Amino acid sequence: MKNLRVEFPTRRGTLVALDGVSFDIAPGEVLGVVGESGAGKSLTGAAIIGLLEPPGRIAGGEILLAGRRIDNLPHEQMRALRGRRIGAIFQDPLTSLNPLYTVGRQLVETIRTHLPLTEKQARERAIALLADTGIPAPEVRFEQYPHQFSGGMRQRVVIALALAAEPQLIVADEPTTALDVSIQAQIITLLKRICREHGAAVMLVTHDMGVIAETCDRVAVMYAGRIAEIGPVAEVIHRPAHPYTVGLMGSIPAMDEERERLLQIDGAMPRLSAIPAGCAFNPRCPQAFERCRSERPELMAAGATRAACWRVEEKTKAVLA
Repeated sequence: MKNLRVEFPTRRGTLVALDGVSFDIAPGEVLGVVGESGAGKSLTGAAIIGLLEPPGRIAGGEILLAGRRIDNLPHEQMRALRGRRIGAIFQDPLTSLNPLYTVGRQLVETIRTHLPLTEKQARERAIALLADTGIPAPEVRFEQYPHQFSGGMRQRVVIALALAAEPQLIVADEPTTALDVSIQAQIITLLKRICREHGAAVMLVTHDMGVIAETCDRVAVMYAGRIAEIGPVAEVIHRPAHPYTVGLMGSIPAMDEERERLLQIDGAMPRLSAIPAGCAFNPRCPQAFERCRSERPELMAAGATRAACWRVEEKTKAVLA
């Protein structure tokens, strides 16, 4: 993704929801995308899979999959690509599954839409996928309807559907939010194992830093439609460079220390119609200075990560001096 810009035209003017977002994901890698509600995480995923809600539109930048640009494809070509080359896992499995059809029929239909297999071959592949995603008695479950599955089992079916045509990229939007903690851990382990085995690149959208720490190789922290910091997950969690990332990490309870109160980030995410000049985080930032209020920082090297923060540049200059 290179300098992606997503806009929503309104009667009061154009709202910029994503502004110059750039990142890449390698085959077999899991990139976590984290931030508060309204940061632009899910919108980034929707832009990739071509499911932006009107009047939202991609107004600039480009999205490339295996070197081929996909953001400007006609609707029918994008529809063929979705499912075959890009898989999607959504927050609520009930919205991804048709309650009127058996799980097996939905899997077979998806497989035969994208792969040149006979009915018998597609059935065999569907049962193998159900077994691979940890569903017991897959031959029996194949004939059952979504309402006969628990929440965790439904999410496994959705993962099987996402993997049905062996896509190169999987966009997982809050795949564990609707599940209880023990099932979350199983789904995370499953997602990691299957994506490594299949060599798929994964974009994992979540607001849960625990999920990020357990699952991801790298993490991108988003704020107000831009990337605030991006880097290896251990570095971002233990040595955050951007004040927003520092605040996010400080708000997580630690098991190995006693604290009376959790840290909090004062204020709230700005509305799209009122994003401040300069760094969008500056009204909430305890380290903001004059330059932060007038100039918008780009991502710059901050040790092992990259952060969009003028303080990072100040620290780098001080070290070099």
